[in-house]
Amino acid sequence: MFWIKPKYSKAEINSAGDILISESASEEQTNEALEILNNWRAVHSYPMHVFKVRLKNKALLVDQKALTVQRLKRVPAIINKLQRKYNGRPPTMKLSQMQDIGGCRAVLSNVNLVNQLCDQYYLKGDLKHKRVGLKDYIKNPKNDGYRSIHLIYRYFSDKGKKEYNGLLVEIQIRSKLQHLWATAIETVDFYTRQAIKSSEGEEEWMEFFRLVSSAFAKLENCPLVPNTPNDEKELYLEIKKREAELKVITVMRGWMQAIKVFEQKVKQTPKLQYFLLELDIAGERLSITPYTKDKEQQAILDYAASEKKNSGKREYDVVLVGADTSTDLQKAYPNYFVDGGEFLANLKKIIDKY
Repeated sequence: MFWIKPKYSKAEINSAGDILISESASEEQTNEALEILNNWRAVHSYPMHVFKVRLKNKALLVDQKALTVQRLKRVPAIINKLQRKYNGRPPTMKLSQMQDIGGCRAVLSNVNLVNQLCDQYYLKGDLKHKRVGLKDYIKNPKNDGYRSIHLIYRYFSDKGKKEYNGLLVEIQIRSKLQHLWATAIETVDFYTRQAIKSSEGEEEWMEFFRLVSSAFAKLENCPLVPNTPNDEKELYLEIKKREAELKVITVMRGWMQAIKVFEQKVKQTPKLQYFLLELDIAGERLSITPYTKDKEQQAILDYAASEKKNSGKREYDVVLVGADTSTDLQKAYPNYFVDGGEFLANLKKIIDKY
């Protein structure tokens, strides 16, 4: 297999990152910076592959149902991370220091198997690559509800492929419940144009997912998300209340149905570029209007008109989706429909209990 090799120095890589978040960069500078970024991202493929092979082998020894995937971080996500401010301070992240450009993930059946894999093969293992980071977001959940174990390694080879030495790869190990929660957030972010994943979403949605994360943590006998109810009944009733306000189950079912329709229509008419999705939540009716690329302006006008007509109506959801990007969720999450259905099934058990 052919592997891309590094072409640029760290100084050039960091300069490219600075240009990509600069508001004054010229088009030529931006294009050159993107070329550097694309090479820098591509060179992570080889070490990522090495870690993915080992992760898959070890995960299957612990859990025959384990799912392992690998991914290179998307360019918009890289740029967004470079732009991110912390506590109101200017961005400090440098492109060459980013730890998760290349990443592998293992999803195991339960949290006990997660801990077993992590302890047996990574914390007590014999990896020659240097571990430079460990964050246990299961024992210490993030304030937004995120739960997983992250291990950061610096690739090292004393034989071939020395040109990749020093590259960072992130390994994520999580349970199925933790994965369902994370996939659901990706879905909501995609359709509502939020950034819950980056703690920049609407407060109602962010609080809903914080509460659900704690409910899932209770099911796994793990520490709860900070500042969420410890009492099960209080927690479950709060989730039930917020689900009713946001119509989470109805809305997410509509979105899942919509993606199936998108797929069918694009297969029938490859020139389709946009879909206007109008979901009548109260009536549980879904309307999808397709547009070809040359009808982009009409799609935007129809979208604005529908938004204006239904402004302020919580029982009506309107979104314009690009055909190219409507497959992003499925590329990132091959089991998207199964995961979405399982998340909603677990959510329904919670809201039906009291």
